[in-house]
Parts: sequence; structure tokens; C-alpha cells
Amino acid sequence: MTTGAYHIPVLLEASLKGLGVGQREGSIYADATFGGGGHSRMMLEQLDASSRVFGFDQDPDALANVPDDNRFQLIPENFRFIRNFLRLEGVRQVDGILADLGVSSHQFDEADRGFSIRGTAPLDMRMDPRKGLSAEQLVTDSTPKELTRILRQYGEINRPDKAAYAIERARAEMPLKTTADLMQALKSLAPRGRENKFFAQVFQALRIEINDEMGALKALLESSFDLLPEGGRLVIISYHSLEDRLVKHFMRSGNFEDEIQRDFKGQSLAPFELVSRKAVVADEEEVKRNPRSRSARLRIAQRTSVSREAAQPQAV
Repeated sequence: MTTGAYHIPVLLEASLKGLGVGQREGSIYADATFGGGGHSRMMLEQLDASSRVFGFDQDPDALANVPDDNRFQLIPENFRFIRNFLRLEGVRQVDGILADLGVSSHQFDEADRGFSIRGTAPLDMRMDPRKGLSAEQLVTDSTPKELTRILRQYGEINRPDKAAYAIERARAEMPLKTTADLMQALKSLAPRGRENKFFAQVFQALRIEINDEMGALKALLESSFDLLPEGGRLVIISYHSLEDRLVKHFMRSGNFEDEIQRDFKGQSLAPFELVSRKAVVADEEEVKRNPRSRSARLRIAQRTSVSREAAQPQAV
């Protein structure tokens, strides 16, 4: 399986430049979303013989993409546990952490994964198909109230309650086992001319809930407090506003409430310094080459000397 067929790495040069790859010998980097290995391979090309790269990916399919390089090690786990698994390898700090969030091209294209609104596939959507509830189980067992919350919070669709009750009515008549079954159940609610966007939002909401993607992202960001020394870089590529907003707030303030703490002189106590004030986006050439890069937002921050505790909002 080739890397190109599996997943085309997004904002490759900008992300590695943001990490500062190749600036010093014996450095260590963590690729939290290894996938097709495009970012990790380019890191290895730019690093010296004494440097190392640790990749994380819970998808078993990623094992086929591991480079034949003794400087690289794949840890087949969810990146939410990055700090614990790096410690098991004797690594307490890294020079940079990269995460290219969301679903890979491979996962979208694999017919049996259920991530895509194209065609008919089992209603699964698990990043790790060996663990947890599938989308079929979620839409079968969740109450309309629970489905409404999921669709509102993670899909941001209009009238999520109507969609939830449409699912309840449909499953009472027949099991919702495939992506086509779910889309048929919601067909009457899809705005004319914007059907694909509507269904993509529904699929996104279910996928985020099933894989606890926001919880995993929060855990990764919080791990960066301890994993990155002063000067270490945090580089995150996100694809929808929920992720990007969380990353932006964390990088700016060091907490998810986006409340910047200050000392008695009024100086910021942010544990990170923004390397780029605005998100980096793909240029026209990259979008033409890889349409999935259109929605990508790259944010870069550098660890300061401020502690995790100093950045947390004070309890009233």
C-alpha cells in the first residue's frame, strides 16, 4: 500500500517548518496521527541519524505504512494516551508534536468503514474497528434526546430534534444497518441543493461522538504541557470549526475556556506563544492537487516557561 494511495499529507512543508524539524541533532518528534505516514517520512528525511520519530495511530490499517527506518516507531494506540505510552518508551519530553486531525483519505475511501456519504457501507465509523460502539449501535440504541444533543453539538445542523425523531421513526420500521439506510431516513430533511453538506454534518456528528474525538483532542493538548519543554512546538491541523476553535483557544490561553490569566503586572501567563497569529491554509495549487486540504487550518504554538497551573482559570 503506498502512502499516496492511503492519504495525501496536508500542508506538509508548512507543518514541518512549524515544528522546526532538522534544526538540531538528536531531536525527538511525535506524529500523533501517523495514518499514511507522509508527515513522518518527511520528518525522517530532514532529521539526522540520532533523532527519532514516534507515530501514533489506533487504526490497524496504518501498520502497512510503517517506514523501514530504525529511527521510527509506531505506537498503535489512540493519541489521547500519548504521554503514558511515550513514558513506557523512556521518553518524557519531545521537541515537537504534530497532529493532522480528522479522517484520512484511506478511511473515507474504504467501503466498509462507513465514513463517507458516497455509496452504501456498513454503518460503522469507528477509527479503531476493534473497539467501542458502531454508528449502527448508536443510532439504534440512543434516545431522541441523546441524538438531538449529538447532532446539535457536533453536527451543528438546523433542527437536530427533527432529525433525531426521523431516525427514531425509521428504526421502528426497519433496522438502520448501512449508510444508505441512515441517509434514506433523513432524506426529507436535507435542504434542497445542499443535501451533501447536510449528510456530511450528520455523519461528522456521529463519528465525533463514537470516537470521542473532542475528548481525545483535549487529552492530547493537555499532554503537551508536560511533553514539550520550553521552546517545544505544538502543530495542529484541523478540518472543522469545533476542532479549530478548541485548538485556537488552548494555544492562546492554555485552557479551553480561553481565559488568559495575567500576573500582577498584567503580563500574560499563557503557556504557549503563537508562532502564527492566523491559521495557515492551503494555497490554490495544493487545493487543486488535494481537494481535502480546502478546509484544513494549521495552527502553530511554542511552549513558554509558564506552568500549566498558572494558566488555569481561578475558581470563584
